[in-house]
Amino acid sequence: MSRIALVTGAGDGIGRNVALSLMEAGWQLVLAGRTLASLEQTAALGKGLAALVHPTDVTDPQSVERLFAAVQGSFGRLDLLFNNAGISIPGNVGDISFEQWSATVATNLTGAFLCAQGAFRMMRNQEPKGGRIINNGSISAHAPRPNSVAYTATKHAITGLTKSISLDGRPHHIACGQIDIGNAQTAMAAQMPAGVPQANGSIAAEPVMDVAEVGRAVVFMASLPLAANVQDVTIMATNMPYIGRG
Repeated sequence: MSRIALVTGAGDGIGRNVALSLMEAGWQLVLAGRTLASLEQTAALGKGLAALVHPTDVTDPQSVERLFAAVQGSFGRLDLLFNNAGISIPGNVGDISFEQWSATVATNLTGAFLCAQGAFRMMRNQEPKGGRIINNGSISAHAPRPNSVAYTATKHAITGLTKSISLDGRPHHIACGQIDIGNAQTAMAAQMPAGVPQANGSIAAEPVMDVAEVGRAVVFMASLPLAANVQDVTIMATNMPYIGRG
């Protein structure tokens, strides 16, 4: 029986890489994100491996409901959600606007909750019941960068969401883990090698790692039987300054 995985934010970056890694590992994919053209490009990069493309706004409950209705209608079950969609809007506590704060919370936290809830409901009701949810946290789930209050707050909240899903999922054979990623080489991290602000006020170049390593890590987490779970894992460029922040 085919294993069915849903990846949100699958149109580029980490989401695209994880989706392609899962396809290569034999999973059948549902690709969700805001932009149809980007999702179709991810599907095309899958070298002919089957994927369902479904444009979705994770901040809109009705859009998320349509997504899971499509998964149910096409496959009848869901085995894995990689809960990845997110945005980063710079701003410190004193300067970030309410609109910027709200947009970040809506995407990174509320969107992650809505998708996790949709997956949870499918997984607890399907036969055989159960499945796995992997939330994309961040190094910022542990320590902030300067001027990142909204992003950091939402990523800390993802850790609480992950733990709550883990606990609530036990009776239903639903496992939930979190992957915290540091300096993977994507468009979002393009500025890292040129120099980014540090906690001491300086600007310094930071090393990056191949984003393919993130895909490999998620494939490993997803490959475990539901009786075992990677609760949380940090994968990062070896020499990034995270351990010494501050």
